[in-house]
Amino acid sequence: MEKVEVKELLDAGVHFGHLTRKWNPNMAPYIYMERNGIHIINLYKTAAKIEETCAALSKIAASGKKILFVATKKQAKDIVAEKAGAVNQPYITERWPGGMLTNFVTIRKAVKKMSSIDRMKKDGTFESLSKREKLQIDRQRAKLEKNLGSISDMTRLPGALFVVDIMREHIAIKEAQKLNIPIFAMVDTNSDPRQVDYVIPSNDDASKSINKILSIVSSAIQDGLEERKAERAEKDSAKGKTKKAAKATVAKEEEE
Repeated sequence: MEKVEVKELLDAGVHFGHLTRKWNPNMAPYIYMERNGIHIINLYKTAAKIEETCAALSKIAASGKKILFVATKKQAKDIVAEKAGAVNQPYITERWPGGMLTNFVTIRKAVKKMSSIDRMKKDGTFESLSKREKLQIDRQRAKLEKNLGSISDMTRLPGALFVVDIMREHIAIKEAQKLNIPIFAMVDTNSDPRQVDYVIPSNDDASKSINKILSIVSSAIQDGLEERKAERAEKDSAKGKTKKAAKATVAKEEEE
């Protein structure tokens, strides 16, 4: 995991909150001061919360569960797609599909539809269709890819949700709450941190700030994935040794 340096958070502008008149009083514990009508976030508290978040996310990744990233705001979309994609985690950067979590079975059907179109193209069925049918299927495939392509590998509900801007993604937050899925989030001074299990008090509007936080978070997830890989390799190695020993015992008994 990347070490959390307060100076780096400062350089990335993580400390800039919203205008004081737009604040949510529940964010008071994380606010350091007010400057020129803007709340300044206490970065020492942010650093501590990042470390807490990273330890939990690393554990979830090591357990083999997926972490679903959600960020549909312009400044965060590309960053989330890049960082989540790099550690092979699902993400939603287009409009949140209603019932994405609470009606997961239906969402899986839509993803399977995408796979069946791909199969049609591979086995030649697609070529036997009329020009109009081909066009309709291509359009359908493109729409599904845009909205659900990034979650095509998510075969079960995620182990956690990571959200950038909880006010904007309030539908996703409500669905996760209903299903008791832990919520991790970048929370700005205008939001209510009580909706989130793991709060990272931070500027959720500036791309530089979002990039910094997500770099640290994705690094922690990568650590968890590598830990899981190492554990599996160890188990496979132990199995191999057991089999070898068993074979040697059988051979010895046959000789006798």
